[in-house]
Amino acid sequence: MFTLFRTKLTHVHGERIDVSQDGTRLLSYVYAPEAPFEAPKPYLHPLATLSGAVVTDYRPNDHRWHKGLQITASHLSGQNLWGGNSYVHGEGYRALPGRVGSMTHDGFDDVRAEDGLAVIAERLTWRNHDGDPWAGETRRIEAAVTDPASGSWHLTVSTAITNLRDEELRFGSPTTAGREMAGYTGLFWRGPRAFRGGNILTAGAEGPDAMGTQSPWLGFTGELDGVDGHATLVFAHAPENDHTGEGANHPAHWFVRNDPFAAVAPSWAFYDELVLPPGDTLTRRYRVVVADGRLGRADIVKYLADHPW
Repeated sequence: MFTLFRTKLTHVHGERIDVSQDGTRLLSYVYAPEAPFEAPKPYLHPLATLSGAVVTDYRPNDHRWHKGLQITASHLSGQNLWGGNSYVHGEGYRALPGRVGSMTHDGFDDVRAEDGLAVIAERLTWRNHDGDPWAGETRRIEAAVTDPASGSWHLTVSTAITNLRDEELRFGSPTTAGREMAGYTGLFWRGPRAFRGGNILTAGAEGPDAMGTQSPWLGFTGELDGVDGHATLVFAHAPENDHTGEGANHPAHWFVRNDPFAAVAPSWAFYDELVLPPGDTLTRRYRVVVADGRLGRADIVKYLADHPW
């Protein structure tokens, strides 16, 4: 049950949806198309704490296609729905003609805010560079503010991607293409420049050692620019994701960096490609906690236990 707080949703049609709490904008969901080379797709930016501290970056000068929090596909059956240059083994990153695709907005099934909960339910089409439909996606984003006094709120991001082709879709990453420890794909967060050097925690690792490991959650704490203090983001798998353990369908591994920039992805294809046969659907659900201050392991475990799936 959600307690009623002053949650407001504003829809700028054809551009974005803003969600605010007590006058503070917590997120913008932007779905207007942008530069073709950046693989146009919806994204969340800015994403902010309850105090208004922004915890995402947008079009940084090192990777213009990094935009807040988004669902991506860096290597998809020879196409790039990540944006920018593509990794080619032995040659590095190259701008390859005919490789960069897009995710196009088809429509919303639900857009509302009530009782401390905002909901955005969307239909999209994943397209190759030529515009051919390769996958259909239904996406649901829920922003929940259940206890403002705690200094934390959370997103739940759900996605179901159905292969529309007559042949399999192969989800990969730079690591599956030959570059070590660069297994980014899927849900991806780019942190603000001030978060460089931030603290990384998982259930069993700390710092850069978390790269390529498995854990049900990962926390990233950075120190803010402009105002005093810190903010923490926690990324967590839903139980049905089969993210770890013997017999997991396709176990996820964490892609995480705090140098030269802050980034996190619970990768679908860190070490091995994920193969989606024709007509099959890939489903994933994640929680992203956005908190003012520093959260340690005990704080993270308590928040996740207090806010069950």
